[in-house]
Amino acid sequence: MTRVVVVTSGKGGVGKTTTSAAFASGLALRGYKTAVIDFDVGLRNLDLIMGCERRVVYDFVNVINGEAKLTQALIKDKNCENLFVLPASQTRDKDALTEEGVEKVIKELEHLGYDYIVCDSPAGIERGAVMALTFADEAIITTNPEVSSVRDSDRILGILQSKSRRSAEGREPVKEHLLVTRYSPKRVEDGEMLSYKDVQELLRVPLIGVIPESESVLHASNQGTPAIHLKGTDVSEAYVDVVARFLGEERPLRFVNYERPGLMKRLFGGK
Repeated sequence: MTRVVVVTSGKGGVGKTTTSAAFASGLALRGYKTAVIDFDVGLRNLDLIMGCERRVVYDFVNVINGEAKLTQALIKDKNCENLFVLPASQTRDKDALTEEGVEKVIKELEHLGYDYIVCDSPAGIERGAVMALTFADEAIITTNPEVSSVRDSDRILGILQSKSRRSAEGREPVKEHLLVTRYSPKRVEDGEMLSYKDVQELLRVPLIGVIPESESVLHASNQGTPAIHLKGTDVSEAYVDVVARFLGEERPLRFVNYERPGLMKRLFGGK
């Protein structure tokens, strides 16, 4: 049975698209047939992070409008056998997304035998974001450990609980997961950043993972490589853990504790 997972937040720049790419790739690496859809009509960044921007011929809106078949618009990922990307349009506005059109695409993906459909939501609460969460079975609420980001995520949780199709039909609510991104244990220790425990207490959503702050994420994005493929990095390992927890496995929480440098390192300029 196909599961629809939306990656969302209220604030821009928190790592939704990075997470969508890494999470979808992680599911595919585990053997699940996965489609990842860019709902950010008018901007379109997912194809860049997935490294397939030069292969875009048809897009999500073309499929909704009947200008192309879904199988023509889906782009096979270059790293994962089971992963396909459906890019957004750069030339339309978000009103081009209709509930009927989105539902048609999701039902066709279900018919094609996809295990997971990952919806990369735009920031905020406008039409594209609401369309991304409408058909969700599960949601990954992505937030940075700062007050404004947490507050905006709380707003999104309210919309998720009231405007999703599951809510409208009185079914079991969307299953929520909290993902804290761009986390720096040292800044938490110095009182410059909320701890992941603070964030969880404020939002009251089960924690699925913590992604450490890392320059390697920027390098990966510039290279068109999802962060989960950066073997040997803490970011890659953190995303692997997130996928494992999503699939029901127990994994200890890593990269959340600050280790003070030893005396010698402090003497010679270490922080």
